[in-house]
Amino acid sequence: MSGPFGLPLALLTDSYKASHAAVFPSARSATAYAEFRQPFNNDPNDHRMVFYGLQYIITTYVNRVWTDTDVDTAKAFFSTHNAGYSAFPFPETLFRKFVRENNGHFPIRIYAMREGSVVYPHTPVMQISAQDEYAGLVTYLESVLLMTWYPSAVATLSRKAHTRIKERYSQSVDESAMWTLESRMHDFGFRACTCVEQSMLGGAAHLLTFAGSDTMSAAYYVQHVLNGGRPVATSVPATEHSVMTAYQSERQAVMRVLDEYGKGVVACVLDSYDYARALREVLPIVAERQVRDGGVFVIRPDSGDQVEAVLMGLQAADKA
Repeated sequence: MSGPFGLPLALLTDSYKASHAAVFPSARSATAYAEFRQPFNNDPNDHRMVFYGLQYIITTYVNRVWTDTDVDTAKAFFSTHNAGYSAFPFPETLFRKFVRENNGHFPIRIYAMREGSVVYPHTPVMQISAQDEYAGLVTYLESVLLMTWYPSAVATLSRKAHTRIKERYSQSVDESAMWTLESRMHDFGFRACTCVEQSMLGGAAHLLTFAGSDTMSAAYYVQHVLNGGRPVATSVPATEHSVMTAYQSERQAVMRVLDEYGKGVVACVLDSYDYARALREVLPIVAERQVRDGGVFVIRPDSGDQVEAVLMGLQAADKA
C-alpha cells in the first residue's frame, strides 16, 4: 500500500466523503475552497490567522502515487463499513481510472496562499479544483488538507505572543539586547504532543516567529527539509530537577554546571530545594564567577507564583 502507517490512501478522509462522487451533479469543472471561520481563540482585537502546514500535508499525504492495491484494500474495508456491516459506496471506478490514466496521482489541483501568510477570517487560503469526470472528487481530500488547522493555530499563537513581547521589549530592553527577542518564547512542547509528527509540525509553526526551541524534531525538519541546511532553531545547555537533586544543595549543582558550561549561556532551575536561599546565597557566587570568566547564567524559576518568582530572580540578580 502507498499510504502512511499501512493505510490505503483512499481512507485518508471522512467516511461520508466517499459517498459524494455519486451524488454531485455532473460538471465540466468543480471548485472548493477553505477558510478560517473565526479569530483564533475569539480574539476581539486581532482577528488575523497565520496559514501554515499545507506543504507538509501535500508532500506526505496528497502527492503520492495510488495503485490498484490501494483501491483493492480500500474496497475490502468499504465492503463492511456501512450500517449493519454492509457495503459502503465509494468511487471505485474513478479511483481505478486515475490509477491507469493519471499515473496514480489524485486528479485535483490545489492553489494556496504562501506558507506563513497572515489572513483575516473568511479569506480563502486554498482552492481545490477538479475537471470533467473527476469533478465529483473535488472535496474527497478536504479532510486531510484541513489538518492545516493545527500548525496554523500554533503559528498564530506564537505570532500573537511575539507581538505582545515585542511591545514590552520596546519599553524595557536596551537596543543592544533586542536580538534576544527571538528566543523569549521557547518551545518545550515535544513531550506534550500526541506523536512525533505533531511535534515536528507544531514546532515548525512556532519557528516561523521565534528561534528558541528544544523540539529537535522540528528544528531538524525546518533546517534540513525546508531551509536548505541553514539553521533556524537554537537552544542552550540547561538543568532539570533530576540534575539539581543529584547534589546535596543547589550550590553544589550550580558550581558543577558552571565548571562544564559556565563560559557560554547556561540555564539552571533553582527551586529544587529552596529558591529564595539559592537566589540569596548562590547567585552572588555565580555573579562573581561570571564577571571573571564571562558567560551568561539564566535563572529559571519553576514553581510558585509566576510573577513573584520572576521578580524575585530579577531583584536578586540586581543585588548580585
